[in-house]
Amino acid sequence: MHEHPTAQRTKLPQRTPANRGVLGLTIGAGLVLTLIAIRTLTASLDDQPALGPVTDFVTLSLSVVIESMPFIVLGILLSIVVQHWLPPGFLMRILPQTPWLRRAVISLFGIALPVCECGNVPLARGLVLRGFTPAESITFLLAAPILNPITIVTTYQAFGWDHGILATRIVGGFVIANVIGFLFSRHPKPQDLLTPSFAATCELEAKHGHENGSSVRDRFRASASMFGAETSTMLPALFVGSAIAGAIQVGVSRDLLTTLGEHPVLSVLVLMTLGFVISICANVDAFFALSFVGTFMPGGIVAFLVMGPMIDVKMLALMRTTYTSAVLARITLIVALSAFTLGLGVNLIA
Repeated sequence: MHEHPTAQRTKLPQRTPANRGVLGLTIGAGLVLTLIAIRTLTASLDDQPALGPVTDFVTLSLSVVIESMPFIVLGILLSIVVQHWLPPGFLMRILPQTPWLRRAVISLFGIALPVCECGNVPLARGLVLRGFTPAESITFLLAAPILNPITIVTTYQAFGWDHGILATRIVGGFVIANVIGFLFSRHPKPQDLLTPSFAATCELEAKHGHENGSSVRDRFRASASMFGAETSTMLPALFVGSAIAGAIQVGVSRDLLTTLGEHPVLSVLVLMTLGFVISICANVDAFFALSFVGTFMPGGIVAFLVMGPMIDVKMLALMRTTYTSAVLARITLIVALSAFTLGLGVNLIA
């Protein structure tokens, strides 16, 4: 039987990744403009108690979005470079073949790619698409924000060598990332660490990744398509994570946190929680933590500087686009226990 002409005319065109990207950017820009408009219209009403939490929520959420957006875009662009512009197999050839040494080198990628933690998520996705294992991408994702020249310099400017805060942050971040990478490298089915949708994308890329052609025009076309697909994935997660971070910050009493700052154990737990909630960029978090000196013990500050860049509310939302909830729960637990141990150790020595 022949298909009826009317049925042929009524078929809807499939939505391409580029179209999804435009839609995602449009929605994202609309949400940002809405937040700015609400903040502008309510700025004169800040003194009214009824509107205080609302304006605080908008301000905090908007600040996380504005702070993170450039790094998200930069991370996507770096991911595109890795995926479409580096010679095939280039990264694989220059990396060691021994698994643990390979992960150690990958964890140092942040030195050459000074991107904030939120921008590392699309870059980690690009590494997996390029053939890296999920465990290797997790190692990079956790280590890069701390082993970042900008982060190292700002931490030194804020604390110098006082109480070993800088050294503990660097060494602790490297060790924690590689331990977690090792644990996930033992998983019998690595692809199960990824969300079904991203795993399917990886399989499709493995089968058809080289069929788009190698001309400059084809690469630009593939790059534009990937930018659209990644922005449509990353931006909604960024907005959700920023809104959750803003809501939690409004609901958590800062006075309560301050009263617990001088206890050697509670100070660590409090600043770990604050680092998880506040979702501040790793490039500037040292100056934020500097305000806690004199109120919190050094171990609490170390825990804040290790926990926040590795895993926070915003990062969980972004990483959920790539890794399963079970993986994220394990990462959060291990990072939290490790940061607590580091912080407690520094407090005992101090």
